[in-house]
Amino acid sequence: MTTPPETEFPRTIGKVAARELAAHGYPTFDSLTRVSAEELLKIHGVGPKAIRILGEELAAQGRAYAAD
Repeated sequence: MTTPPETEFPRTIGKVAARELAAHGYPTFDSLTRVSAEELLKIHGVGPKAIRILGEELAAQGRAYAAD
């Protein structure tokens, strides 16, 4: 059994979203600042709820997704 990739994301985004983001090279909030929300939504398992929650956390840190 393989261990899921570690992320710093809250559990509220869902296990699948966290796993898929990490598998696509986005395991940290810092990595999310290099990609647009629209690009992340193209990843299977990452939906609007996860994007909203992560976007709110980025904003709380004074950061944001990359512009399109």
